[in-house]
Amino acid sequence: MPHALIVDDEADVVGWMSEVVSREGYTVATADSLRNARAQLVRQAPDVLLTDLQLPDGRGIDLVHDLENPAQTEIVVITGHASVDSAIEAVRVGASDYLVKPVDVDRLLAILRRQPQAAELKSEIGELREELRRVGRFGHMFGDSPPMQSLYDKLSRVAPTAATVLLTGESGTGKELAARTIHDLSRRKKFPFLAINCGAISPNLIESELFGHARGSFTGADREHRGFFEQAKGGTIFLDEVTEMPLDLQVKLLRVLETGTFTRVGTTDPIPSDVRIIAATNRSPEKAVAEGKFRDDLYHRLNVFPITLPPLRERSTDIEMLAQQFLRELNRAEGTNKVFSPDALAKLYEMTWPGNVRELKNYVQRAYILADNVVEGVDSTQAPPLAAEDQSGLIVVRVGTPLEEVERRVTMATLESCGRVKRTAARILGISLKTLYNRLEAYAAKDRARELEETGPMPLVEEHEIPQAKDDLPGMRRH
Repeated sequence: MPHALIVDDEADVVGWMSEVVSREGYTVATADSLRNARAQLVRQAPDVLLTDLQLPDGRGIDLVHDLENPAQTEIVVITGHASVDSAIEAVRVGASDYLVKPVDVDRLLAILRRQPQAAELKSEIGELREELRRVGRFGHMFGDSPPMQSLYDKLSRVAPTAATVLLTGESGTGKELAARTIHDLSRRKKFPFLAINCGAISPNLIESELFGHARGSFTGADREHRGFFEQAKGGTIFLDEVTEMPLDLQVKLLRVLETGTFTRVGTTDPIPSDVRIIAATNRSPEKAVAEGKFRDDLYHRLNVFPITLPPLRERSTDIEMLAQQFLRELNRAEGTNKVFSPDALAKLYEMTWPGNVRELKNYVQRAYILADNVVEGVDSTQAPPLAAEDQSGLIVVRVGTPLEEVERRVTMATLESCGRVKRTAARILGISLKTLYNRLEAYAAKDRARELEETGPMPLVEEHEIPQAKDDLPGMRRH
């Protein structure tokens, strides 16, 4: 039977929490000070330690140092302060979760019900490290270079906690794979993992996608909609490209992180939130803050445990391992048995891989398609789309061409030269992915309006040097 220790100097809090915890099948011990708590720790090591942050003789988090094996105990800090800065700091130094007074019973129950997995998680991490030693795989990620070993250590340490994680790194380094690995090694692994790209959904829709909406809350809302924060209850939400989130929505996300509640669009009723947030960005969050595009207070809330993913050029010893893995996956899917030639493997190390692991995967797939039985490297004319940044493109415009038209031609020509990979085009143009989508929407709307305005027996046919954008906005990803 699991054992819980409740440490708080408020007798009524200890009383009702003891009742809730015992009903969940725990044996319960209580203490009203650090001194008494330490005496209880000597008698029996708890599976769950619920401690008030401020006690008469010190800080409850100091009990972490008195545990014989902290990894075997889930430490939950309870704070009565409106600001949870100190609780977040407690998570950084060893607590796995925190509760704000008055304690929400549902959140407490969720913690208690997922706690018995601690030993199981430790065993899984050990199994993953053994798999890493054998085949170079850790969770959803491959590679055994020193930078990746360091990354896996950080993922292993933060996964069993409730700490918010901010993943940074270049596009294509595997931030979503890292997020999924954290989720799969956490106490929330049996609950949903939902991912949303904050820069790829219309600003008018993203709030509804995150928090849901009530019927009739806006035009077209003909039924109630449950957002990600309800769908992922007990699980993890991955906010990709979080620095592209609209500023007004950043305020609401900050509120969720501070209060643990959210409201659907069109309502005022708070709904308890029981999700873990993992955010990611491929740009410098500090720069986004300095430019006024990312709130400083939200940045610090998300940056509880920052992790930077290394680019492929810093883990070059993993290149062949990754390429072989991608080829194995293709062979398995297609029922083939193709192999790399020695020259093809040598060529992999000669490339700079600005698109990182995603670019390497695409490169291997192209080479696989072109190969019969032996996979050779593809030549420079078939290089990955990201190489378009180094090619010399030329667009001729007449003097006096409106700047709006020049912008359109450059945007569309860049998009075409990148094989219509929007993320790449946005990076080359020096704009955000959201800005690129907004431009494409505007171009398409203007073309539709022009077609409606054209009248007469002989409709005008306008030649376009650059094809118009017809891409639909991508939706959210679900896992």
